[in-house]
Amino acid sequence: MDVTVTPLPGLGTQQDFITNSGHRVGVISYRDGRLELIVSGPQDPDKVAASVELTTEETSALANLLGAPQLVAQLTEQQREVTGITTWQLPITQGSPYDGRALGDTEMRTRTSVSIVAIVREGTAHPSPRPDFEFTAGDLLVMVGTVEGLRSANEILEKG
Repeated sequence: MDVTVTPLPGLGTQQDFITNSGHRVGVISYRDGRLELIVSGPQDPDKVAASVELTTEETSALANLLGAPQLVAQLTEQQREVTGITTWQLPITQGSPYDGRALGDTEMRTRTSVSIVAIVREGTAHPSPRPDFEFTAGDLLVMVGTVEGLRSANEILEKG
């Protein structure tokens, strides 16, 4: 899908794409940090039919609504293409030895050959987390690896 980026001199930028139905859907990122979701009708894709200004929190919630399920679905679909690789979602539970500790402390990839590809916290996906990402009870880790490695990862998250 082609995303068009249009500079808006003095205002910011507009990023948008045209849907199969002919609607233009996009976001205007203003220089002052404001974000606006815009939709144009199929009759005139240059005329904004609806717009909603979003706060940072609302933008994050919308991204999660659209992105987190897509991320998990994409990983699930991709695992079907690679024999021997599986995607699991494992929680950081209350009382886990890693509650309040950084991802790097697990040494997960070194110990199990499993990769933590995303962390979902309170409905927001954090893809490709860095080693300093600190876990909190309730986090859901999206992990990719062999079934054996994922079982070991689960044990590490529970027991250390």
